[in-house]
Amino acid sequence: MTPGTDDRKGRSSEREQLRRARPSRVRPLASRPKPHPFMRPLMGRDPTPTRAEYDALVDALWDGDPLMDAALERFASGGRGRRAFELALERGVAAVPDAPTELRALFEVVDRAPRWLDWDRIDDGVRFMHRAGLSAGLVLRDFALMGGYLLTGFNHTLVLTGALEKGAGRRVAETSKWWIDCTEPEGLRRFGPGFKSCLRVRLVHSMVRRSILARPDWERARWGVPVNQTDMLATYLAFGPVMLVGLRALGVPVLPRDARGVMHVWRYAAWLMGVEERWLVDDERAGLVRLYQTLLTQGRPDWTTRALGRALAEEPLQRDSPWRGRLPALHELSLRLGYHTHLSVTRMFLSRRQMRALGLPDRVVPWYPLLTAGPRAARHVRALATPWGRRRLEREGRRAQLEQLRAMFGEREHAVTRGEHLQGARAR
Repeated sequence: MTPGTDDRKGRSSEREQLRRARPSRVRPLASRPKPHPFMRPLMGRDPTPTRAEYDALVDALWDGDPLMDAALERFASGGRGRRAFELALERGVAAVPDAPTELRALFEVVDRAPRWLDWDRIDDGVRFMHRAGLSAGLVLRDFALMGGYLLTGFNHTLVLTGALEKGAGRRVAETSKWWIDCTEPEGLRRFGPGFKSCLRVRLVHSMVRRSILARPDWERARWGVPVNQTDMLATYLAFGPVMLVGLRALGVPVLPRDARGVMHVWRYAAWLMGVEERWLVDDERAGLVRLYQTLLTQGRPDWTTRALGRALAEEPLQRDSPWRGRLPALHELSLRLGYHTHLSVTRMFLSRRQMRALGLPDRVVPWYPLLTAGPRAARHVRALATPWGRRRLEREGRRAQLEQLRAMFGEREHAVTRGEHLQGARAR
């Protein structure tokens, strides 16, 4: 038996001992908040978790991604590591001479499409997200991402990986690039950009786990394992049911076929990124129930909520504009307008108490959603009346998304993070 095997067995034994304890971030089931009356008709059931559902979510706080974690462990112990992973990703694992067993095990799973995968549904979801245009980005940034900072289970991992130093602008740009890759036509096919981005982000998540678990300031008894299954579940659901709810509020019509397609896109993307199949859902209501239930495993807002919330809110003030050098007053005005626009969208979805917890002004009026929802709905309804109108809206929406991505990155390379900043976890 090798020393590496001994180490892995020791960590496994330690995890099994920890599993018997509930991380202190978790709220007791008996103290759960009472669901709002509107939740039952919205979700189709009382979203309060059963004891079995609650226990499963708590246990999953100790679960990472065994396939990718094993591959990274092999990389870190020597060998070609990251180069072998990239070659397998770009050309297939058969192209890697003497590929490590752990690498083969990973690609044997992801190269075989799950039995439930339906490419027609994927295409439906992609076309809808193109039609949504810039509204999709507003919802994901100002509702899903900003609201996610209220759930501190994610925040401490982000802070320890240098999220504040890295900057909110770069973080939003890299997430947007991953989203764009996943929503490209055929993007989630085996050699498509979305497939490859999902696997690269999955590797970075594993690097984060390895890096943070080696730090003495990570409180396992409080937070569980970094980037665990429960937190990945909550994150993945932000791109499905949360986005659909937000888009309706902004005036974008969502047909049942659209909702099924969107849920299917992110179900497959999450599967590629290592979320266990038992957590994946195709139904929007079931996704909302799961998301609500994950709230019981999250710590209450703290200093990380305010730090990350303020950083994201102030990100528009650091942007460039076409008038930066020639018309500084107009440049400043455009930045302030962007700042207040994003704040108004956030206020559409979050309460004054939640805005305060995020360190944001709480007397904001959701003026932008209120002014634009009606015209946006009318435009979509007109376009959906004819096949050519729908296709035109898809082209225009996608063009706007790509232009916005270019503006986010500026002259930097358009790429998702590869985890180069994670010291001690790099796959050589």
